[in-house]
Amino acid sequence: MLRGGKKSYFAAAVCIITLTSMVTLSYFRLQRLSHLPKIIQEGSRCRGKVTNSTITALKDNRTFIISPYFDDRESKVTRVIGIVHHEDVKQLYCWFCCQPDGQIYVSKAKIDVHSDRFEFPYGATDIVCLEPPDCDPTHVSIHQSPRGNTDQLPRFEIKNRKAETFSVDFTVCISAMFGNYNNVLQFIQSVEMYKILGVQKVMIYKNNCSHLMEKVLKFYIEEGTVEIIPWPIDSHLRVSAEWRFMQDGTHIGYYGQIAALNDCIYRNMQRSKFVVLSDADEIILPLKHPDWKTMMSSLQEQNPRTGVFLFENHIFPKTVSTPAFNISAWNAVPGVNILQHVHREPDRKDVINPKKMIIDPRKVVQTSVHSVLRAYGKSVNVPMDVALIYHCRVPLQGNLPRESLIRDTTLWRFNSSLIMSVNKVLNQTVLRAQK
Repeated sequence: MLRGGKKSYFAAAVCIITLTSMVTLSYFRLQRLSHLPKIIQEGSRCRGKVTNSTITALKDNRTFIISPYFDDRESKVTRVIGIVHHEDVKQLYCWFCCQPDGQIYVSKAKIDVHSDRFEFPYGATDIVCLEPPDCDPTHVSIHQSPRGNTDQLPRFEIKNRKAETFSVDFTVCISAMFGNYNNVLQFIQSVEMYKILGVQKVMIYKNNCSHLMEKVLKFYIEEGTVEIIPWPIDSHLRVSAEWRFMQDGTHIGYYGQIAALNDCIYRNMQRSKFVVLSDADEIILPLKHPDWKTMMSSLQEQNPRTGVFLFENHIFPKTVSTPAFNISAWNAVPGVNILQHVHREPDRKDVINPKKMIIDPRKVVQTSVHSVLRAYGKSVNVPMDVALIYHCRVPLQGNLPRESLIRDTTLWRFNSSLIMSVNKVLNQTVLRAQK
């Protein structure tokens, strides 16, 4: 009887597990079916005005579209980078128009609010829709309903539709420039250091800056180094200059920095071999290699199948300076002279230094500021004897005496090239305006 009872229990357990598996599989199959594109109109024509704005508010004023990107790394989808209210936005649909036959398909979107909202009500979001199987739509509209009139809906071009060969090795993404930014000298020094290290493109999500900074940006745009992405986020949301929610009625942190960084990755996915996620006052300084290309070649060889390389941040306080490189012409330029700041703060006990990244954009799905949230490849911490981030800013350990700081003149390895290139830029921008 006991043996028979055990068999009965076992059979019952098998039945329950089998039934549960069948129900689960059926649920996921139905979920996928609900997201499959459906034809709702035939022989129509694509309507709605194509928008080129960086940030577009939908009618609900809870959803903000940045840009859609084709993504076929897992399945054929349009991934729309956006910003949404994490509670209020429940359903969205992608309206695809297939030309030349004019069929309009609607796909239910998967709304994936990034996990690093830091308690703000709005967060960077992936709005992901399966594409029609038999066409490659060039534009998409986003709507709260699978039915209705699309004539008044904005249409967005789906970027990354056509495969391209890499036009550059390194692109630096800077987000976001705000607060009437006027640290002109340090900005020029950073860009010139990027160029010395092998960067061909610097992409800046610009909210606002000073008139003088505009002149510098214009020079770099004409040179072909800088690309500006307008970032009028404060026209749509109450933004905070802090990264963490302070219960102050703001909607999103640090001028929507995380949404901008994710957009920058996808924008450069087919254009740049590597994307560098850092701020304008940060420079990844190689210690063992002459430039980033040599460094990354070595790091990739040592770390196959790695898509994310993390570099440790180190503070060089702008309050502690050396009389070296006191270049008189630079004294009239607003901003910090990084060559005069070569003392870094020691590591703090039980505090992990934040990191910034050089990534293979094709291996990243979602990123935060100091790490990636989802990626296909591995992440590797780069040892400090290979490279560190030179970060010249206000001190974090302001009470330390000078003798407790670590003198680190790694930056001076590049001083001749840097001084010459900075002088060239200043003579064509800031100093010319002062003459």
